[in-house]
Amino acid sequence: MTYSRIMGTGSYLPKNIVTNKDLEKLMDTSDQWIQDRTGIKQRHWAADDETTVDMVEHAARRAVDSAGIEMSEIDMIILGTTTPNLIFPSSACLLQARLGLPGIAAFDLNAACTSFIYCLSVADQFIKSGMAKKILVCGVETLSRALDWEDRTTAVLFADGAGAVVLEASEEPGILSTHIHADGRYADLLGTDVGVSCGFENAPNGGLKILMNGREVFKMAVRTLGQIVDETLAANNMEKSDIDWLIPHQANLRIIMATAKKLNMPMERVIVTVDKHGNTSAASVALALDEGVRSGRVKRGDTILLEAFGGGFTWGSALIKY
Repeated sequence: MTYSRIMGTGSYLPKNIVTNKDLEKLMDTSDQWIQDRTGIKQRHWAADDETTVDMVEHAARRAVDSAGIEMSEIDMIILGTTTPNLIFPSSACLLQARLGLPGIAAFDLNAACTSFIYCLSVADQFIKSGMAKKILVCGVETLSRALDWEDRTTAVLFADGAGAVVLEASEEPGILSTHIHADGRYADLLGTDVGVSCGFENAPNGGLKILMNGREVFKMAVRTLGQIVDETLAANNMEKSDIDWLIPHQANLRIIMATAKKLNMPMERVIVTVDKHGNTSAASVALALDEGVRSGRVKRGDTILLEAFGGGFTWGSALIKY
């Protein structure tokens, strides 16, 4: 049987660190208010001349180096983002050119904060079908350019960064299963109100801003992530105790703690980066995975559960033997 196995991980965070104290100077908020509600202490924002593709190139190269392969061995790029450089061509195509990989398939995928999980699921199918052997899977966001400074409930949350993995066909177990879902009936609870076909008239200066009903999003996230934990374990005939590490989407510490409680998992077995990174949406899980690996906590042979929830609504999980 052919599996998709993670052979390398990489990440990148912009140098510009913005603390809660810094945000106190920009809006009516406080360090304590932000920490109490989200667990966030600081976040990284891209430099003025730094783009989504700039960031993901760093993460991609680090993932390929970590995998111990030549860049030329990559035969597909799947990139998850809600903040591409351009509407088209895709950021995956722009990244492909920078990496010197002409001719291979390259495309973007947008499932909001669940994008990286969706990308893993799609890549897993390509490898299992034999259509690809080594896939570069990325998650990246430049959300600092979509913040509404008049809405402190969202402006304090979102941040920038990139993560990537190299998936390789293997006879050894890797991705055991992926589970992806969506429910567009709740689209008005988390999203934006501008776009190409809808127009940009609703946003000042032709920009965009994130709109969120925080209370309802929180309730939906806790409920759906609890359900997907059960779904994932049942699909693999596993018990909660079989999971070594939970690597969740880093949106809110309270949501992360609720999912850990569902698994009866102590927080010492959860990779938490939300305090340092904020919510980096599509980059979130990939960043946390790379930190878990590079810190030495996540080791070969460990069973890890990745999960995420995002606007759409979308949600998903990946159970992986690392």
